[in-house]
Parts: sequence; C-alpha cells; structure tokens
Amino acid sequence: MSPAPTAPAETSASPAPSRHAAIAEKIIGNLVQAAAPAVSPDGRQVAFVVGRIDMAKNKYFSQVWLADTDGSHPPHPITGGEHDGNPTWSPDGSSLAFTSRRSEKKGEATLHVMPAGAAGETRTIASMKDGLSNVEFSPDGRWIAFISRTPHERYEAEDDSWRAPRKIERFFSRLNDEDWVFDRPAHIYVVAADGTGTPRNLTPGEFQHDGIAWLPDSSGLTTSTVRHETWDRDLAGDLFVVPLDGEIRALTSQTGTYSLPSPSPKGDAIAFMGADNPDTYPQNVSIGVVPAGGGAHRWISSKLDRTFETTAGAQRPRWIDDDTLLCTAEDRGQTHLYRVHLDGKAPEAVTTGPITVKSIDEAGGTIAFCAGAVDEVSDLFVLPVSGKGKPRRLTNFAANYQSAVHPQQWERFAVPCTDGSGEIDAWIMRPVGFDESRKYPVIVNVHGGPHTQYGETYFDEAQFQVAAGFVVLMSNPRGGSGREQTWGQAILGPNHPRVPGKGWGSVDVADVMAVLDTALARYPFCDASRVGMQGGSYGGYMATMLAGLYSDRFKAICSERSVNNLLTEEFTSDIATVFRVEHGLAHLDDPEEYLRMSPIRYVRDINCPMLLVHSEEDFRCPISQAEELFVALRLLKKDVTFYRFPGESHELSRSGSPIHRRQRAEIILDFFAKHLNP
Repeated sequence: MSPAPTAPAETSASPAPSRHAAIAEKIIGNLVQAAAPAVSPDGRQVAFVVGRIDMAKNKYFSQVWLADTDGSHPPHPITGGEHDGNPTWSPDGSSLAFTSRRSEKKGEATLHVMPAGAAGETRTIASMKDGLSNVEFSPDGRWIAFISRTPHERYEAEDDSWRAPRKIERFFSRLNDEDWVFDRPAHIYVVAADGTGTPRNLTPGEFQHDGIAWLPDSSGLTTSTVRHETWDRDLAGDLFVVPLDGEIRALTSQTGTYSLPSPSPKGDAIAFMGADNPDTYPQNVSIGVVPAGGGAHRWISSKLDRTFETTAGAQRPRWIDDDTLLCTAEDRGQTHLYRVHLDGKAPEAVTTGPITVKSIDEAGGTIAFCAGAVDEVSDLFVLPVSGKGKPRRLTNFAANYQSAVHPQQWERFAVPCTDGSGEIDAWIMRPVGFDESRKYPVIVNVHGGPHTQYGETYFDEAQFQVAAGFVVLMSNPRGGSGREQTWGQAILGPNHPRVPGKGWGSVDVADVMAVLDTALARYPFCDASRVGMQGGSYGGYMATMLAGLYSDRFKAICSERSVNNLLTEEFTSDIATVFRVEHGLAHLDDPEEYLRMSPIRYVRDINCPMLLVHSEEDFRCPISQAEELFVALRLLKKDVTFYRFPGESHELSRSGSPIHRRQRAEIILDFFAKHLNP
C-alpha cells in the first residue's frame, strides 16, 4: 500500500491517485450546494448562494443565483465573481446587494449593489480591509449595514518584524479559524445605499459584534455584543440597540448569553435566541422576547424542550407577523422549521421527514429554506407562509450529486441506555456494493461538541467509509443535542455547582459501547473481529478514551483534532477558561478532576494501533494535545502514526483546502484498510 501523498497538489507528471484518494476526490470534488436564501419583498423570487469545489485549483468558489418561487424558470447564476455571497434585497425589490472579493488589493472584501429585473450596472458600494458579512438594507432603503473587522494600525506594517507587540488583557483574544481578534474587532458599519459617501463605523472600540437587524423605523440596529468589563470571565453576552445617531443602549443586563436579535414588525419587541445562566453549558438554547425599550425578557419556546441553536447553524428568528416567528430546532437527528408563538404555546413543526434545514428566509408570504438529507446535498425549497402543501424544490443539486457519486442511505435504530434512563438514537450505513451474505469491518464514529448531533444530513465522512468497503455506525450518546436538556447535561462534571452530572467519559462511553454491542448482535453482516473507531474534537477525546478503556474491542482507532488532556486544554485552547462551565470547578481549583476525566491517563492501556491527525493552526484543540499523546505512545513503544497538516485549523475536515481534505481522507482510509482489511 503506497503512503499518503504529501505534495500540495498534483501536476501533469504526478502519479495517478490511489483508490482511496480517488474515492475522496470524487466525493469532495463533486460537491455543489445551495445556501443563504433571500426572498424578494414580493415573495416571487429567491436569491441564494451556490458553492462548489474546484479540486484542480484547490479552491472554493461561490456565486449568487436567482430562482422564481413558482418554478416557472430554471434557477440561474446572476453574478460571475469567484467569491460572491450574502445576497440581500432592497425593501422595494429593485436592487440586490451582495459581497465579493473584487478589489485589486489583496485580502479586501467588497460590497456591491446590482439592479434586479432591469438593465443597469453593478455598483461597488464599499471596500473593506478585513471581511464583510451580515449585510442588511434599512427598511427605508437609504442605508446598508454590515459587519466588518477593524484592524489595528499594526497590520499596516510590512511584516511581523515591524509590528509592535500585542498587549493581551482578556481571554478569547485569538480564535480558531479567525486568528487574532482583539486587535481587529468586528464592528457595525453603515453606508449609503446609493453609493455616495464612505462606510461609517457605528461601534468603534474594543468590543466584538455579531448579528444585526434593523429597527422598523430605520433609526438604528439591534445586535449582540459584550460591553462590560468582566465579560471574558462571567461569559455573559447581551443585546443592544445601536442608533444611527446617539448612545448605544443595552436591552438585557448580563444575566445570560443572548444573540441574534430580531425586531418585531411593530417595533415594540425584540425576539432573540439564548439561555440564562452562562455558567451552565450546555443548555437547550431557546427563543425569547424582550421589550424594545429593554427590561425583563421571557422565553416563548419552552414547551419544546429542544435546542434552537442547531448543529447545522443557528438561524435568526424571522417574524411572520406580530404574533408568530419562524425558527429552526433540532429533534433526534432531524432539524426542522418551527412556528414559535408570542403567547408561549407549543411550537409547531412546519417541515417534516428525515431532513436537516440549514438556512431560512421569509418575505412576501413565501418561506425559502435550504435543506439536505443523508444522501442529498443541500437544495433550495419554498413553502407558503401558511405551511400548507408540500415544499417545492427549486434546485436539483442533490440529484446531480447522486448521479455522479451515488451516496448511500442509512438505517435508523434505537438502543436502550444501560442504566435504563432512555434510548440512544443510532444509525447504520451499509457499504457500497453490499452483499447480505458477507461480513464487513465496522467503523464506529463519534461526533464532536459534545453538544451537537449526527443527523439527517449529508456527511462526507460516512460516504468515504462506505465507499471504501466499511460499515458505518453513528449515534448520539448522552451529552449531545437534539434531545431534552437533561440529555445534554448528563455529562456535566460531578462537581458542577448547578447541574452535577457524571462527567465526560462516563455515560457517553457507556452509550457508544451499547450501540456497538447492539449493532454487532442485530446485524450479522457486522464483523465483531474487525471494528475500528474514529472521532474528531470531542469525538477525538472519545476515540482516545475508548482506546484506553476498550483497546481489546478495537483493531484500530483514529483520534483526530482531539482533547487528550483536559487540564492542559484549559490552559492552552483559544476558549481556555470556558470549559469550567461544563466540568464544574475551574481547573486551578480542581486539577485532579480534569486529570481524572482525561483519556491520556489510560495511555499505558492503549494496545490497538492509533492514528493521530491534527492541524498545526488548530487553536480550539491545540496541536500540543496530539503531541502529548504521541510522545507518550512512542515512549511506551505503542503502534502510533501522527500526521500534522500545515496551514489548517480545527475545521480541516469541513473547510480545509480541498487537497488537504482529500489527503486527510486518504490517510484515514488507508489506515483502516491496513488494519481492518475490508
């Protein structure tokens, strides 16, 4: 078996890729999906983003497309840039704003406005040094607001050798996939929609801002931010009103974590997402409402004990009318649209079936959403606001992908918890070319988070594995999302001051093993003598933990971007100090508990071959986590292989360079092929 390639890209003289490289390239390289729908004010059209991957260029590309909601004309691209996104309609529907990277200056982001349904030129409205997002026309059409980072003057220097040192005064100064943020904070800008003038910064200073929505009278915007001295220690995040002229004022007062504000049509209330008590994570994030003038808030989605902050991406609540909002929430592997009512009655599902809704918009009586399924990449759908009738599919990217790649479906089953406290949702996916009479090796997958879920959405990792001849086994053990809040909080630390649980590496491990035992007993095509396991991030933690606790059950384990030492993780992660809200006491006060839950303590018991995969610019789970495990395993003369990916972050498997994603998949499939012999 040839070693995994290490060159950044092939040339015409490069050897043909291995079978596993070809599998990965086919699965990754054919991805074309819909995202970010924006419904026109009259509800007759939807602008949306189509993203694709170019393996030959090792790049991601995106364009803005347009579709008629009645399906009368085929959807088609309306921009020709390489990195176009964030489509946003003007209030009268005559113009469409979008972002791009069309500046001659490297790294600059640009904001453009193009005519909709009429001839005319696309105008450049703004060029920003450091990104553009959250684009919003004001209701009166005069202004466009957006968020952009404001870099410190040190970034004007030629290189690091000329830059002044950074003075660090708070936690969370450098974040995964963002690099330094405290000296380039995300600010709210406004610019005249007609292209006159220059962007004006409404929120100068040190504080970060996330999510914006205009007040109905166009006098200002709502946003979420932290503007108190102790925010990096108490972790509270609040809602604010940012006027075009005047003082910024708070709507909430440091009692929880609140985000994605959305003013009501009448302007008398602000809907938002969040949870009280920021020192108790995870919680099922709920939909709340606060008066527009500030004051006490109330939760209106409490009768649905599910999280509205979904693994597929949190969506800002959309007001359908003065009494009803449109939101997304998870439910046991599915993610659906829900109507949430101002009077607090039980939310009602708008969509049904085994799907994951990823992004939404509503206007003019039309709901648009992008959704996918386990064997379908994301497509664009529309529904009337009434919710009556079957969603109309406006794009067919899933069908095109199925024709090219032939992704597999899966089978859902449920497994009782060993302590009788509930049942675990699980899924099994049979390999390509499945023969019921044969036995196949099995790869157990554990998701990251831990407060996330596997679900009814396309997952390239599973498709890699079945295409290479493995049975794939996935589950949502306790600690994950998509269930009642007590399910997610079951693995909070035993010393937690509010909601003591069993801690990481307890009932979550029991659940994963229960699913494996059930699958081996229920499905005769699963070969119990050839079982592997793979997980990333918290799933990597579980991989190393299972390697130590159940090494005799697994022939090989891949631990990826993992947490192996909880004590050092709390010193070195980009979100260091935040893990105390899960584990209970701070690591300085209870180091023994952090070490007790750390899988590296079982390193002497690891006897199965281990593959470690980590990114060198992973700030969430720093590469030192993999280095600690590698050093220990190597010293103990264990079978360990360690791959380090340069220039990549914690998001390697999801948004790393296409070539690195292909190489990563090839490395992992080669490893399991060697040890599990599919």
